[in-house]
Amino acid sequence: MDTPAKTPERPTVLLDHYLKLLKLPTVKREYRNVAAACAKEGKDAVEFLARLCERECFEREQRAAERRIRAAAFPAIKTLDTFDFAAQPSINRPLVTQLMRGEYLDERENILLMGNPGTGKTHIAIALGHAACAAGKHVRFQTVTALVTQLLEARDNKQLGRLHKRLDRCHLLILDEFGYVPFTKTGAELLFEILSRAYERQSVILTTNLPFENWTEILGNERLTGALLDRLTHRVHIIEANGDSYRLKTAKRRNKKETRETPEKPASP
Repeated sequence: MDTPAKTPERPTVLLDHYLKLLKLPTVKREYRNVAAACAKEGKDAVEFLARLCERECFEREQRAAERRIRAAAFPAIKTLDTFDFAAQPSINRPLVTQLMRGEYLDERENILLMGNPGTGKTHIAIALGHAACAAGKHVRFQTVTALVTQLLEARDNKQLGRLHKRLDRCHLLILDEFGYVPFTKTGAELLFEILSRAYERQSVILTTNLPFENWTEILGNERLTGALLDRLTHRVHIIEANGDSYRLKTAKRRNKKETRETPEKPASP
């Protein structure tokens, strides 16, 4: 007589089924290993359950953070541990480190990163945004020019209210590269409206290569510029980056290296 095939125990089949219905994939994947470890260590059922719940919560938060990072639309992933402070000694490192803790978000404070092109302003802005996503905050990254273009298109398509609501849901707006392209009167007014809506409700990080006295060149209106600065700088942390362009220095070093390594051509006979 043939021996009947061994089938999984019914409690295990049911447990897998229930965990799938409850959408607990980490518990479903890990409970056997955790059960074996707890049995070996003599741990009770409460410890077993606590370990499983800890793993489920950790992985769930990891997945949520990854979704927030994707939704933020960063142009690249930059973190503070890859920033070369030695190359930009003008940047206030203790302040940047403090801001990475995220208290400014709870206080609805703003951050202005000001200084020369190529000095790492965008890198620091992205690193702050990445840390905010990891802390459970909703972030949106855009260049100022792209945002103004989006606002103009939304206005023309009668979708401006919907766009406002989507931006209002963010805890942090990162607006990059203010100062490269001047705006039309309408574009400047639409940008002002976004920053007015954010005032004391959201945090804004803005990077710019322009000192305050030149902002009118971009916005085209002194009164509007004054009102915008009043809102941005009411509760603000200013980080200045006045060093040389990191990209330019890297290119110069590369060119020097290539020049040294290029063999000289023999003289013509």
